[in-house]
Amino acid sequence: VQLQASGGGLVQAGDSLRLSCVAPRRTSSNNAMGWFRQAPGKEREFVASISWNGGSTVYADNVQGRFTISRDFAKSTVYLQMNSLKPEDTAVYYCAVSRSSYSGREMTSYNYWGQGTQVTVSS
Repeated sequence: VQLQASGGGLVQAGDSLRLSCVAPRRTSSNNAMGWFRQAPGKEREFVASISWNGGSTVYADNVQGRFTISRDFAKSTVYLQMNSLKPEDTAVYYCAVSRSSYSGREMTSYNYWGQGTQVTVSS
């Protein structure tokens, strides 16, 4: 299963970016999806997740209020709108499909991963 993540780039602090991730409908339509990120020298960490129907979302504390996760079922796509970006948001961002309909912070809950897209925020 191949997930296609895109939308990363180089921006300045305070700017916005929207990441997109296209997942095959057969593997994502009844599954929660999530975004994770990994900064250089650090472990991969949870960013946000959304339930199979889009009705429930979970955010990491350090992005709550700045990032919004959403999904478009017609396009089999999950988005991560990132506002008020900070240099500490710099990382490779990965999208993932969960094993279940509702999911959260644990990486072990996700069984399909995208290739990652780089986000760099300059100060």
